[in-house]
Amino acid sequence: MSKVAFLFPGQGSQFIGMGKELYERESVSKRIFDEADEALETKLSSLIFEGDAEELTLTYNAQPALLTTSIAILEKFKEAGITPDFTAGHSLGEYSALVAAGAISFKDAVYAVRKRGEFMNEAVPAGEGAMAAILGMDAEALQQVTGKVTEEGNLVQLANLNCPGQIVISGTAKGVELASEQAKENGAKRAIPLEVSGPFHSELMKPAAEKLAEVLDACELKDTNVPVISNVSADVMKEKEDIKAKLIEQLYSPVRFEETINKLIDEGVTVFIEIGPGKVLSGLVKKVNRRLKTIAVSDPETIELALQTLKEEYGNAE
Repeated sequence: MSKVAFLFPGQGSQFIGMGKELYERESVSKRIFDEADEALETKLSSLIFEGDAEELTLTYNAQPALLTTSIAILEKFKEAGITPDFTAGHSLGEYSALVAAGAISFKDAVYAVRKRGEFMNEAVPAGEGAMAAILGMDAEALQQVTGKVTEEGNLVQLANLNCPGQIVISGTAKGVELASEQAKENGAKRAIPLEVSGPFHSELMKPAAEKLAEVLDACELKDTNVPVISNVSADVMKEKEDIKAKLIEQLYSPVRFEETINKLIDEGVTVFIEIGPGKVLSGLVKKVNRRLKTIAVSDPETIELALQTLKEEYGNAE
C-alpha cells in the first residue's frame, strides 16, 4: 500500500475568501474557525472571508489565518477516517503538521502562531531586512556567495531550500541586495526580491525565537501520533522536547523543504496531499520528483476528489 504524507503551506498562500465555502457547508470546519475567533478574541474569520487583503497579509494575521484554514480542511479527512503516514509543513505550515499529528492542540497552536507572527514582525524594523528568491543556482555555490557577503559585514544566509534551482536568501536589506547581485554574476538565472515584512529564517530572528520559547512553555506539547518531518533537520521529530527545540530553532534556520521531500520519498511516500490554500507545495514536490502523485485540497470539491482518489487508488479511505 502506498504511503501518504499531508503537507501544509506557509505564508504567501493566503487569500481573502479561503475556507469560506467550508465554513458555510461543513459543521466540523465551521467549528475550527469559531475556535480561532474565541482563542484570539477577535473575528479572524471575518478578516479571512471578507477582509482587506493587505491586512490579511500582515504576518501576525496571515499565520493564524492559514493555520485555521488548513486545520478546517484537515477536519474533513479526520471525519473520513484518514490518517497520514507522515506530516510536514513549510515554515508556519509545520504548526499545522504538528496539530495534524496530535502534538499540539489547535487552540494552543493558533495562539502560538499569532504571537510568532507578532514577534517576527517586531524583531527587525521595517525596511532593514529583506528576502529574495535565487533561481538557477545550487546551494553550495550560493552558500559561498552569502558567506562572503556576511563576512564583509552584511548578514545574509540561505533561508528556504525549496527545490532544485530555487533557494530563498534572507538577511539585512544590504546583504540581500549584494548577495543577489553576486549570485547573478556567478551564474544564477534570476534574483527576485520578495514582498515580505522581515528577514525570516535568518539570524536576525533570534530575538523573536527567545520570545517564542516563552509562549511555547505555556503550550501543552505532546509526542506525535504520526512522524513529522522537521524543517530544521529534514528528519523525523516525535518527542515533545525535540519538537519545542526545533520550533524555536526554526525561526532563524533554513527551511529544508527539498530535503524534507527526499526524506519522505526514502520513507516510501508516493502520495503528497497539500492541505490548505494554493498549490505552492505541490509545485515544489513535482520539481523534486515529477513522478510523485500530488493532490492539492482547499475546498469541498477538491476534498471530495482527494477522498475519492485515496479510496480508489490507495485504499486509504474507509
